Amino acid sequence: MNPIASSELILNDRGAVYHLDLRPEEIASTIVTVGDPGRVKEVSKYFDTIEVSRQHREFITHTGWIGNKRISVLSSGIGPDNIDIVLNELDALANIDLQTRQPKQQLQSLNIIRLGTSGSLQADIPVDSFVASTHGLGIDNLLHFYRLQQNEEESLLIQSFLTQTQIQNQTGLPYISSAAPSLLKHFVSPFHQGITVTCPGFYGPQGRVLRLGLQNPDLVNRLTSFRFGAHRISNFEMETAAIYGLGRLMGHHCLALNVIVANRVVQEFSKNAAAQIDRLIQLFLTTFSESI
Repeated sequence: MNPIASSELILNDRGAVYHLDLRPEEIASTIVTVGDPGRVKEVSKYFDTIEVSRQHREFITHTGWIGNKRISVLSSGIGPDNIDIVLNELDALANIDLQTRQPKQQLQSLNIIRLGTSGSLQADIPVDSFVASTHGLGIDNLLHFYRLQQNEEESLLIQSFLTQTQIQNQTGLPYISSAAPSLLKHFVSPFHQGITVTCPGFYGPQGRVLRLGLQNPDLVNRLTSFRFGAHRISNFEMETAAIYGLGRLMGHHCLALNVIVANRVVQEFSKNAAAQIDRLIQLFLTTFSESI
């Protein structure tokens, strides 16, 4: 196999992957992703020690220890396009020999956990509650550039979703991927569980109206009313489906945990989102230190 060309896998002058500015030894096998660069320190302040601190553009990484467990927290920025960068470069750090530019013979599976914020699409999932995403359903187009194959359940989910929402007429064909069962099983209570829809934007793509009219003004209602057996859409945001889809293709274990900061059905917003984000961070880190 020919080495991966320098134009395809870009390394900087210290031998680190370009966007994240990280070398393989600077990440742990469990990685927390947060959208907001300012949230990295809100996670790492609970580490016992921090051994790596790197920043390039919006990508900030802290790697350290909680007890005898090593963990990294990384800011991804917002949106599926940033997730494409983050997941590909994390996988390169784990599974490509940066000296030879060849994939390693022994591949490593990372645990990648998103701690984020999102909007509820169900009246009974209130602001300040937590959602663990059983699936990520993308109405962006990122995974169409890769060879993602749906399993039987996912194919049936997508077909039912298309039939009930007719959303492909406005957005193109959606895709879906599942959470890692090995991670999801640790987050049952006090979490709601459901399908998380990933959108390619915050305003029109999530049905918000400011000054511009919408191609699909009934988007929120269509997503809220979707049912497939016991499955329903719990919330939407801008990263989960991209993480789940790319993570599956690369062989990583992925999970998204979100604080509900807005309820789009009853049109409420959290009065103290920062406190709830901190509560989620502490709950996750406790679970990590004890169980993952």
